[in-house]
Amino acid sequence: MTLPALHNTGVFYRRILSQFPQDISLAFAYGSGVFKQHGTSQGQMEKNMLDFVFAVDDPVTWHTMNLLQNRKHYSILKLMGPTKISSIQMNYGASVYYNTLVPVDGRVIKYGVISTDSLIDDLMHWKSMYVAGRLHKPVKMLVQSENGKLRAALVANLKSAVTASFLMLPESCTEDDLFQQIAGLSYAGDFRMVFGEDKSKVANIVKDNIQYFRILYSNILRDCPQVVYKPQQGKLEVDKSPEGQFIQLMALPRTLQQRITKLVDPPGKNRDVEEILLQVAQDPDCGAVVQQGSVKIGKHSSRVSFSLGLWKTVSYSSKKLKKMWRGWRRKPSVSHMS
Repeated sequence: MTLPALHNTGVFYRRILSQFPQDISLAFAYGSGVFKQHGTSQGQMEKNMLDFVFAVDDPVTWHTMNLLQNRKHYSILKLMGPTKISSIQMNYGASVYYNTLVPVDGRVIKYGVISTDSLIDDLMHWKSMYVAGRLHKPVKMLVQSENGKLRAALVANLKSAVTASFLMLPESCTEDDLFQQIAGLSYAGDFRMVFGEDKSKVANIVKDNIQYFRILYSNILRDCPQVVYKPQQGKLEVDKSPEGQFIQLMALPRTLQQRITKLVDPPGKNRDVEEILLQVAQDPDCGAVVQQGSVKIGKHSSRVSFSLGLWKTVSYSSKKLKKMWRGWRRKPSVSHMS
């Protein structure tokens, strides 16, 4: 099974990609500059930064070539050379190195570089969920190699997003409920959702792109034995029995399982993971425990960008604050009842 992603081979994206070293195993564009979000006009969308992620087999070689081609893209770290840049990328945060506020062909772009092995690890185990979380949502897939492990990991990541969301949803829910839960996974615990992001971001992502979420998830939902999926009505019935929840918990990515067991198991007890998850499966607050585990991962992943130019950071943050302010102004006033 190949990843059901959105493919765009338009000249615009090919022109941007042509300006980078071509040894890329996976490249995709994502975010509000690529997909329309509810409440954003076409004109605003075209002014938004374009976000890219490039997965590369050999980061040192790739950064060496990119420093020769695009030295101005890098912050002051360019003075340290490609080996040090790759070391920072591999050993800190979410194993992603970002160059941001880069002018290319009349647009401003941001691109993150991650090793193929680190990407596979994040997709399979949600070590940081930084890139895995972006791939829970629709993306424009620009390059995808024939790497079998990578292709399998991309599909496994989507299945994990569905499984984790099932555990946090009620027995009866809608497609919209599910897709908002999935889209919100990577924002759980993200401090930017408190300061610097429009609070209605997740709902806005889903509202105008629900057809693209269906492309990503409809086959997985049809094949999943833990749910009755009624696509015509846009409704789902999830297995919330202790047995069903245990199966779902056992299928979660390793890092999320570890976060859950840390929350539940008293220090020093060191029980078997399976025993702890069996206990969680029978807990009425099972969904809340899974949510807390996701928050723990999200708090880590939201602190991981290595574009260290101060002016770039300040400029980008101010744009985020303007977006958040627009979101507040769009909200209708609500009368509070005592």
